Amino acid sequence: MAVANKWQAYQLHSQRDTIDINQHAPLVKKLASLMMARLPASVDINDLIQVGTIGLIEAARQFDSAQGVQFETFASQRIRGAMLDELRREDWLPRQARRNVRQIESAIHQLEQQLGRSPAEGEIADSLSMPLAEYQAMLAECKGLTLVHFEDFHDDEGNGSRQIDNIVDGDAATPLDNLADEHFRGALIDAIKQLPERDQLVMSLYYEQDLNLKEIGAVLGVSESRVSQLHSQAIARLRTRLRDWT
Repeated sequence: MAVANKWQAYQLHSQRDTIDINQHAPLVKKLASLMMARLPASVDINDLIQVGTIGLIEAARQFDSAQGVQFETFASQRIRGAMLDELRREDWLPRQARRNVRQIESAIHQLEQQLGRSPAEGEIADSLSMPLAEYQAMLAECKGLTLVHFEDFHDDEGNGSRQIDNIVDGDAATPLDNLADEHFRGALIDAIKQLPERDQLVMSLYYEQDLNLKEIGAVLGVSESRVSQLHSQAIARLRTRLRDWT
């Protein structure tokens, strides 16, 4: 259903509701902007805002203040969920980027086995037989790489079922289950501790301090695009160490 039709349906419903959608509309734009920082340029922020607005309307319909949760908190979850669902449907990470991710992860894995430590950026580039600048450009194309995502179950050509749509075993663990598992959390913490110091700092500033890429760049004295490269590389390192889980 189009946003306009959703909006009309909500207006009929809102006669008995006190939530002002217009008041919370900036929340959609804020969440879309934060999500875009992790996504490639091929993703249109207006598409995220559109589906996020639908998520906001649905949140207003379903919200029950008796549950003791603030509407903004409740709505944020629904808005993010709507945006993520749209991204999964659109398969937003290009196939070439997926191939690049696998190449980087494979190089990191092999070097870790050889060196017994996390390889330096230049060592990864050498392993891939490319100049450092070319490797960094490859990292930039991998912008939006996540630690655990449903598309891991595709091959290079996009074949194979999506875990989100077709889980043959209803009792099988999903990526979300893995994230919630205490053993996985422990393995993730250990993997983060083994990251190079700079990568650890990027992850801490981004996920713990909630700084955006531009703000992290100011802290590190580098460009926003460079922070994006470092973030992609840190995620690739973590995915390599957590292969059994991903």
